[in-house]
Order: sequence, then C-alpha cells, then structure tokens
Amino acid sequence: MKIFVINGPNLNMLGIREPEIYDKGTYAELVSLIEEEAEKLQVELELFQSNHEGELVDIIQSAYSRADGIVINPAAYTHTSVALLDALKAVGLPTVEVHISNPDEREDFRKVSYIRGACAKTISGHGFVGYQEAMRWLCGKL
Repeated sequence: MKIFVINGPNLNMLGIREPEIYDKGTYAELVSLIEEEAEKLQVELELFQSNHEGELVDIIQSAYSRADGIVINPAAYTHTSVALLDALKAVGLPTVEVHISNPDEREDFRKVSYIRGACAKTISGHGFVGYQEAMRWLCGKL
C-alpha cells in the first residue's frame, strides 16, 4: 500500500510559526514522525510540502494510479481552494483531511473547509498525532 501525505502552505515553518497554536514541534520532527508511522504500518510513503496551490494540485493529480490513499493538510488552502477540492474529486482516492490545530475553535473563516467534500474523514486538533491517526485509518479502510 502507498500513501501520499501532502502538506500545504506555511507548514514548513512549524516550530517558528505561532507555537501557541501549532506547538513547538518542527516540520522536520513532523516528517520523522510520519516516516516512523509508515514504517510501523509497512506502507510506502510519499511526503510533500508546498506553499503553492498549483503545485499541490499537481501532486494530488500525480497520486492517481500511484497511491492508494491521501492524507492532506491543506493549511490555509482549506478555506479557499476549489482547485484542491476538484483535484481530490478527480483522483477519487480515499482522503483524510488533517489539521494540527482545531479550525472550529479559531477565526470564523477557518470553520469552512472547501476540501472536506472530497474527504472520507477529518481529524482536527490532535497535533502531529493526527497524521498517525489518519494513516492508521486509511490502512484500516484499504
């Protein structure tokens, strides 16, 4: 089994960006945690991060016929990107939306997720552990 884990804008700034919201863990630490979980689950992993919407669309499209499922934290694009929604619908892969913080407890605009319509599950507010939960959930469904 192969899982794509896709991270959107500013997640490369973890550990620096608003640690009171996202904690102090770095992006490198998140990557390590995801890689360790993939090894435990014995799944092949492709891990991506981009600050560019079009590049994220390209990555999602490249998952078609190459991956069995997607874990995605679209970050700020959660609330703005019909393009990511359309790409996820186009590839039709089981997808879990992940958020480190809980958008429902933040600003009003963060309560809207455009991509949720293409996701089988959403995990919010569990910190980095949410990625592990998403990967385990996908493994149980596939």
